[in-house]
Amino acid sequence: MGYAFLKGEVCFDPRERNPDMEKYKVTLTAEERFALEQLVSKGKAAARKIAHARILLLADEGDGRAYRPDAQIAEVLQVGSRTVSRVRKRFVTEGIEQAVSPRPQPPRPEKIRLDKQTQQQLVKLACSDPPDGRGSWTLQLLADRLVVLGQVESVSRETVRKVLKKTTFRSES
Repeated sequence: MGYAFLKGEVCFDPRERNPDMEKYKVTLTAEERFALEQLVSKGKAAARKIAHARILLLADEGDGRAYRPDAQIAEVLQVGSRTVSRVRKRFVTEGIEQAVSPRPQPPRPEKIRLDKQTQQQLVKLACSDPPDGRGSWTLQLLADRLVVLGQVESVSRETVRKVLKKTTFRSES
């Protein structure tokens, strides 16, 4: 099996510990290298963008530069080796701009807020006797009961915990 290293080619590198692991060879053009060096030297970009640019500069094997394993690059830049391999892969498969720019984070699920009436119902429920066969209410039981009572469509036990935590209980004694 021959090892032809061209820009954008997926290959297997026998110098790595696991020969089955895919390797992506980074070969930067002079213009790409200059742009990355400018980005790093100015230091005015986001930290992740600069880190990715440094990864590509160290991973570059063009113009007779020596191969550096992901672990070595990760150690030098104090990033994870998976980060190095992901940046290499994105460079080969998607291009320099996508490799340097961080991917947008997936949207966070909307937080379910309980209105005052539902919070009061929850506290009243938590202070009542637990269901038959139970010694006390669990957060999951309380969440399930709110759904059964039709107070909410769905609610996590963490939301129940937060509501109960912010509610102060005062004993009459």
